[in-house]
Amino acid sequence: MKEEKEAEVREGKIRIDEELTKKLRHAHYGVFGHSTVDVCHYTKKALKKEKVCYKRKFFGIETHRCMEFSPAGLFCHNRCIYCWRPTDFYKTLKLDEDKVDDPEEIVENLLKERNKLLTGFGGNEKVDKKLYKEALVPTHFAISLSGEPTLYPKLPELIKYLKSLPHTKSIFLVTNGQEPEMLERLERENALPTQIYLSMNAGKLGTFKKVNCPLMTDAWERFNRSLEFLSKTKTRTLIRITLIRGFNDSKEEIKYFAELIKKGNPHFVEVKSYMHVGYSKSRLTEKEMLTMEEIREWTKELQKFLPNFEFMDEDEDARIVVLQNRERYVDRWIVKPEESTLFEFGL
Repeated sequence: MKEEKEAEVREGKIRIDEELTKKLRHAHYGVFGHSTVDVCHYTKKALKKEKVCYKRKFFGIETHRCMEFSPAGLFCHNRCIYCWRPTDFYKTLKLDEDKVDDPEEIVENLLKERNKLLTGFGGNEKVDKKLYKEALVPTHFAISLSGEPTLYPKLPELIKYLKSLPHTKSIFLVTNGQEPEMLERLERENALPTQIYLSMNAGKLGTFKKVNCPLMTDAWERFNRSLEFLSKTKTRTLIRITLIRGFNDSKEEIKYFAELIKKGNPHFVEVKSYMHVGYSKSRLTEKEMLTMEEIREWTKELQKFLPNFEFMDEDEDARIVVLQNRERYVDRWIVKPEESTLFEFGL
C-alpha cells in the first residue's frame, strides 16, 4: 500500500492535493476541494440506449440522471481489499466542520464537473439528444463513489439541500457503518436519504478484519451499532454483501451473516460478487470472482436462515441477487419504470 498522506489544508479549507487531483482526473473523476464526482459506465451506456444500471432494474432509478459523488473523496476508515476506487487515501479520519466546503458549493461545483465529463456525449451520434439533455439535470443522487461520505460533518445539510432541488426524486447513501453517530444524527435532524446502503462483507470479526482492513480499533462495535440503527430507522435500508472467493464466501460463515442481517432487519439484502476491476486488480485476481450461479446458490443457503426474506430480482451482468423482507415490506419502486423517459426506449 502506498504511503498515506495527511489532508492538505489551503486557505483554511481541506483540499485534495494537486498530485492526487491529477491522478483522479486521469481516471475521469471530477474534483472540487475534498469532493469527487464520476460518470459511471452504466450512465454512458444508458445515454446510448444500450443498458441501464441494476438500480434501475431493482428500484426504478433513472440511470442517465444519476449523479454519483462523494463529499469525502479520499477519506475512509477502511482499506478494503476489494475496493476498485482510487485508494491513495489520507490518514485523516476527522474532517473539521470549519475546514470543509458547504453543501451548496459542493453540489454546484460537482455538477459543473459532471457536465464537463458528459460534454463529449453531446456530439456522439449514438447518444439520444433527449436523454443527454435530461442527464445534465440529475434526479437521483448516489452519495458514495470513493471514500466514506459519513465522515463529512455537514452531511445532514447536504442531504437536505439535495432534497430541496426541484428535480430530485431520490437520494442513496452508501456507508461502511463506521460512523453510527452520523446516521443517528441524520435521523434526529430529519435528513435521512431515500435509502441507506450498508456494506457488510463479513459475518465474523476475523473475516471483518481480513476483508475490510479497518483503521479504527473499535470498528466491529461501530459496525454493529450501525446495524442496530438500520433496524429502527424510518427510511429504506439495504445491506449489501460483496463475496470474495476464499475470503468470505464459505458455507460456514453464512449463518453468521444471517445473524447480522437479523440484527439489522433491512428492507432489502443484495448479494453480489467481487468484480475484478479498477484498483482491486493489484490485490486480487479474477479467480476471486464468483459466478452468477454461485451467487444464486450462496443466496439460497442464506435464505434458509432468513425465512422472511424472499427472492426479488437479479442482474446477471453485475452478478447480483436481491432479496426483499416480507415482514418489513416497502414497495420496491422508488420511481415507477413507466414514469421514466428510459421506458420509451425499452430500458
